[in-house]
Amino acid sequence: MEKIPMTRRGHAALEAELKHLKSEERPAIIRAIAEAREHGDLSENAEYHSAREKQSFIEGRIKELEGVLSLAEVIDPSKLSGAVKFGATVTVVDEDTDEEKTWQIVGEHEADIEKGLLNIKSPIARALIGKEEGDSVEVHTPGGDRAYEILSISYV
Repeated sequence: MEKIPMTRRGHAALEAELKHLKSEERPAIIRAIAEAREHGDLSENAEYHSAREKQSFIEGRIKELEGVLSLAEVIDPSKLSGAVKFGATVTVVDEDTDEEKTWQIVGEHEADIEKGLLNIKSPIARALIGKEEGDSVEVHTPGGDRAYEILSISYV
């Protein structure tokens, strides 16, 4: 199986979610199912069916997280430098609107564009990989073509 790159922060967040699901959510849903069973006929018991559905979701998420974490390759960006690569924090300016944006290139399981965490598989990240400060980058996105100039690259 192919390793899944992620930052130390992303790995810790997934581990914390897994721990929460196993130690809090799973026992709570087991209690909820037991309580719903006490209400009698299961075929018409909406609480029971709802709890079983939630249990299925929780167990699926636990399996997914365990799989991702078993394949995780934690990369420490502070040991990197130079051209844009995984873990880089890149500040760019949109050449059309002069709008500045800063993104950190991270693994797909920790990506959150609202927090400036850009999925390494995204069109923008793929276009930035290997480029240097001052380079102009043409990006083909679903919203149309964009041109960015790289202002700075840092590895924190």
